[in-house]
Amino acid sequence: MRSRVFRVALIIGFALTSSSSLLAQESKNPGTTLAGQITGQVRYAEGGQPAFNVLVSCDSFSGGLVGQEMTDRNGRFRFTNLGPSQYNIRVRVAGYIEQSQTVELLTTPSAYVQFQLKSDGSPKPAVSAATALDANVPVSAKKEFDQAEAALASGKKENLEEAVRHLEKALTSYPNFVQAELMLGTVYMDLGQWNKAEQALRKTVELDPHAANALFALGELYLRQKKDDEAEKAIVQGLQIESRSYQGHLTLGRVYWDVASKITDDEKARPTLEKAYEAVKKSLELNPNYAQAHLLKGNLLLRVRRAADAQHEFEEYLRLEPKGPFADQARATVEKIKKALESSKKG
Repeated sequence: MRSRVFRVALIIGFALTSSSSLLAQESKNPGTTLAGQITGQVRYAEGGQPAFNVLVSCDSFSGGLVGQEMTDRNGRFRFTNLGPSQYNIRVRVAGYIEQSQTVELLTTPSAYVQFQLKSDGSPKPAVSAATALDANVPVSAKKEFDQAEAALASGKKENLEEAVRHLEKALTSYPNFVQAELMLGTVYMDLGQWNKAEQALRKTVELDPHAANALFALGELYLRQKKDDEAEKAIVQGLQIESRSYQGHLTLGRVYWDVASKITDDEKARPTLEKAYEAVKKSLELNPNYAQAHLLKGNLLLRVRRAADAQHEFEEYLRLEPKGPFADQARATVEKIKKALESSKKG
């Protein structure tokens, strides 16, 4: 399934007054120029099948956890924006022996690693049907699914309808095709067809109650429709299944941010802002290089008048995504903050 970057709107206006106790001060580490990447693939030793939706962690020998990624349908993962250093790549899957490999980016900007998961002999936990291709999927349905993926891989909006046609054929051939149903729901979201998207995502959860990704997608769907209560419920349910999803935690933070943005009284908004902030902090704990989380954190800090700290978060966003969708707005906001801080010093 394709990964999506969910956009977060910037606050442009702000005031420089004394900070409240809300969102207590944190220490900051200055950013460094990062350009390296580590890519790889995880497979099951028995049968050689790609390991989908497996958690892969990247630790720097000098700075601790760098980030965590879930493998895609082909068992692949990628860590980017890495500086010259030594890294430890770890793979943990319940029921399998934990594995790790040391990777150096000291003389080369990129590296590739492979993992073969071997059973530890313990009983395997219940696995979501969305994390592995159903062995009962007929060849015809699998072919349609692959064609839908190929259409989506082009990144062209005009290919979305083509993907829908292939996915509908796949589901006609095999109605219990969880991955196809999930992908269909997300494509309908891209097309703005909310009712069809909701139907497909709910059908995914009916077919597979452990499909956390479908619940996160439902949360995003409801958030875009300003149905905050429904969005919160879906995302919290997803996080109960997959608590280490940094994207899920950020989406939950965005829900609380949306609720708080509708409250003009700062005191009344405070509890909701706190919940948003905690969700964003958790997202960044799981993936410190998640640019969109830094963007939302900056917005939250502006809301509570911590302009200097907000500036740091916007600069982190720009470091990670210098050409991102909100890069121009972030730069403009950073300049406004700098001017306001200078003005307050002179005053």
